[in-house]
Amino acid sequence: QVQLVESGGGLVQAGGSLRLSCAASGRTFSSSAMGWFRQAPGKEHEFVASISRGGGGRYYTNSVKGRFTISRDNAKNTVYLHMNTLKPDDTAVYYCAAAAGRRALALGTFAREYDYWGQGTQVTVSS
Repeated sequence: QVQLVESGGGLVQAGGSLRLSCAASGRTFSSSAMGWFRQAPGKEHEFVASISRGGGGRYYTNSVKGRFTISRDNAKNTVYLHMNTLKPDDTAVYYCAAAAGRRALALGTFAREYDYWGQGTQVTVSS
């Protein structure tokens, strides 16, 4: 069992930066692939980024490439999402997710590929 708690969201002006953190409990964090998703009002869950168990593999949705960076610190059981050059379209609730077992072998881009989810943190980008 993995419990995930996101933090770091807030209100920022367009062009600004935020760093989201996701702290995980449990001893399986280092064996879990991690992902970030977001959901804007009236829209479906959207994949943002994923990172492999050791951190060497990373994958991003096209709209955030070059602006967002996913990273992890297995010693601290924490995954991060560094967001730069934020745009109003980035406004959403951001969720981190963990993929365990065989699912951890892939850099999943679909919500169904993840087993555990945090409660989300709101990011609002004003124009």
